[in-house]
Amino acid sequence: MFKGSMPALVTPFRNGELDLETLKKLVEWHIGEGSNGLVPVGTTGESPTLTHREHEIVVEEVVKAAAGRIPVIAGAGSNNTVEAMRLARHAEKVGADAVLVVTPYYNKPTQSGLIAHFTALHDCCELPIIIYNIPGRSVVDMSPETMGELAKLPRIVGVKDATGDLARVSDQRITCGADFIQLSGEDATAHGFNAQGGVGCISVTANVAPKMLSEMQAACLAGDYATALGIQDRLMPLHKAIFTEPGLVGVKYAMSRLDLCSDEVRLPLTGLSDATRGLVDDGLRHAGLTN
Repeated sequence: MFKGSMPALVTPFRNGELDLETLKKLVEWHIGEGSNGLVPVGTTGESPTLTHREHEIVVEEVVKAAAGRIPVIAGAGSNNTVEAMRLARHAEKVGADAVLVVTPYYNKPTQSGLIAHFTALHDCCELPIIIYNIPGRSVVDMSPETMGELAKLPRIVGVKDATGDLARVSDQRITCGADFIQLSGEDATAHGFNAQGGVGCISVTANVAPKMLSEMQAACLAGDYATALGIQDRLMPLHKAIFTEPGLVGVKYAMSRLDLCSDEVRLPLTGLSDATRGLVDDGLRHAGLTN
C-alpha cells in the first residue's frame, strides 16, 4: 500500500507566511523525480509552529496538487487526542490517503494510554493510520508488544520507525506480522532498515535528493542491496550534515542551495550556523547535487 521513498515534505515560507505556490511546485517536482508518496505537515513540515488553519491548508493544497498520482499521508498527530481526531477527520474530508500519527509527546502516556489514544483515532475515521514512533522527540517509546496489539485493528497498517534501532524491525515483524508496513524515519539507517524487512522511508533528505532516494528504495525492494548501498554511500555525508542541527533547518538550507525554496524557518528554530552550512555544502557536492 505505502512503500518506497516518501519525502517528509517541508512547508515553504515567504516573509513569515505560507508560500503555497512553491509548495505546489515542490509537489510537481517530487512526482517528476519519482517520489512514491508525500507526507505533509509532519515535524519536517514545521507542524508545531503552524496554526490549525495553516495545517489544514497545507494538507488541502498537497492533496489537490498530487491529484491522486501518488499517495498523500497527512500528519495528524497531537498530544491531545481530540485535536488529533479533528486533524484526521479533516485529512479524510479533503482526500488524503492516510494519516501519520505521532505518539503523544510531553504528557508521557503509558503503553495502555497509547493503545487508548490510537484506538480512538482508529475509530474516528476510515483512513489508514501509520504510527510514528520517535521517542527522541516524544519522550515515549511504543513497545513492539503494544504495536502488535494496535496492529490487530484493521486500519492501523504500519509504522514510521525513527528509533534508529534496526532490531525493532524484526521484533515488530514478530508482534505485528510480516505484512505490517514498516517505514524508516531515519535516513542514515534506511538501507539497513530495509534489509531487516522494511519497505521504505519517510525521508527528510528526500526533500533535496528525491530521485536518488527513490532509486535507492527501488533497488532495496528489488533485492539489489549492492546498488542501494552505492547510493547510500553517496548520500551519507549529506544525511549527517542535514541532521547536525534540526533536520528541517538543514534540509531547507540544502533546498535553498538548489533554488527549490527559501531556507526560512519559524521561531524557535533559527537558520544554520556557518559551520553547519559548510557541512551541508560538502554533503551536496559529495552526492553530486552541486559542483
